[in-house]
Amino acid sequence: MKGYMKGAALLTISALVVKILGAIYRVPFQNLVGDEGFYIYQQVYPFISIFVAWTASGFAVAISKLLADADTLATLQLRENRRFQIMKIAFWYLVVLSLSCFTLLYSGAGVLANMMGDDKLAPLMRTGSFVVLCMPILAVVKGSFQAKGRMEPVAYAQIVEQAVRVTIILSGSWLVMKYSGSLYGAGQVATAATAVGEFVGVVILVTVFKKMALFPQRDKKAERVAVWPIVKELTLYSLSVSMSGLVLLSFQMIDSFTIYNILLENGLSETLAKETKGIYDRGQPLVQLGVVIAGSLALAIVPLVAIMCKKKEGRNADSFIQLTFRAAVLFGWAASFGLVLVMPYINVMLFKTDSLTSVLSIFVLQIVPLSITLTFTAMLQGFGKLKVPALILVTGFVLKMIGNVTLVPLFDVLGAAFASNIGLFFIAFMLMRYLKRVHPITLAPASYYKKLFLASLYMMIAVYAWSFVIDIVLALSTRLESAIIGGSAVAIGAFVFLTAVAKMKVLADKEWFLLPFGRKMAKYQLWLNRK
Repeated sequence: MKGYMKGAALLTISALVVKILGAIYRVPFQNLVGDEGFYIYQQVYPFISIFVAWTASGFAVAISKLLADADTLATLQLRENRRFQIMKIAFWYLVVLSLSCFTLLYSGAGVLANMMGDDKLAPLMRTGSFVVLCMPILAVVKGSFQAKGRMEPVAYAQIVEQAVRVTIILSGSWLVMKYSGSLYGAGQVATAATAVGEFVGVVILVTVFKKMALFPQRDKKAERVAVWPIVKELTLYSLSVSMSGLVLLSFQMIDSFTIYNILLENGLSETLAKETKGIYDRGQPLVQLGVVIAGSLALAIVPLVAIMCKKKEGRNADSFIQLTFRAAVLFGWAASFGLVLVMPYINVMLFKTDSLTSVLSIFVLQIVPLSITLTFTAMLQGFGKLKVPALILVTGFVLKMIGNVTLVPLFDVLGAAFASNIGLFFIAFMLMRYLKRVHPITLAPASYYKKLFLASLYMMIAVYAWSFVIDIVLALSTRLESAIIGGSAVAIGAFVFLTAVAKMKVLADKEWFLLPFGRKMAKYQLWLNRK
């Protein structure tokens, strides 16, 4: 197990770095372009990112599974030929799919922009559509590396790809704003950066792939592999694997089509409607950061669940399922509740104004169900259950759509935040029920929730007491004061919460060692409870 965890560590760390970079860059970007500029970028962002997520976490995993299955064949010649044919079929299938998606996005950009109520978004959609052209090579090469267990090239390529993207977004937007002041121009640079980043990732992976000589050998005399079964499995498995990662993006897409149009119908001017949607979108990077830990849990612990499920003797998967659930809820709740406590200061500190603080406080509660969804869909994949979780996620998508249409006209963007929470909490609840049906288990005892409540109460008292005192002592400009109070309150709140969690032993000492970066927490817990 220790060896397995070391093998997964590099990919886990790279995924964490990518997620953190992907969330953090939006803060300086929003500061550069303002709420209206942020609205412009966020309207187009989900359309482009869905294809990136589908490629990176969907098709690559599906291809790696098929290639790994081929490695079980009797002879090397059979294995190599099977691998060659799978890669060939997957590549050409993805070429057709990516060209179709590119054509749809590029030629239909005007229609999509019109449906979103802003025709000026069409050039951004066309620019971003070039991302999908990288799909075939990226997915096949990534899948090949993962099938061989060689995660280093994938990890390094992910980090470089994201670093290039973030650098271009921030530097390019700064130049556009300095010399032209065009918000739509800055948005177009930001969408182009994603395509450039993907292209750089492709170049790195293909170069390493050639150096490692991983191209399988083809046997022209060997029996041909049936195309349709591979295409079918690639499609179904890639969608199932990436479905949980696509939930948040699909919810953002619904927001892109509905919020701005409904705000206009409610009587807001175009500028005010754009700014309001941009302020609402401030919650996206906060939520992304909040679910980083849940994402790392899915990468690090959930594969162990899959391994334990296949074992017929010895330790079963129960302890890992329970640990995954308790850790996901623990950190998801700590992140969301902690953000609610300091939201007035965080809003000003990061985004200059305290606009719609109450809406953002409701928005970040998404972190809890998203943390559960990310880990539970991955666990159910470990049990080989794909169809029902996909149906649950689609139902949550429909609930979000209905919620936006009915609640946004009544409550503006607060209605959209409520709609997201309704959809996501439904998904999390149904996934938990389905897991218990597949594998009857008590996820956590009543004492766990009691301890979690007490730790949250201690954190709330500490944060409010500190904020009250420091607010009286300081007499600085609004943003600087918010940065000092917000930053220190986050640190104090986190320290108090983790200390309470360790003192009450919410997680056992040995369980901390299985969590990413949990070794120091285990030592701290042992020190606190020493006799």
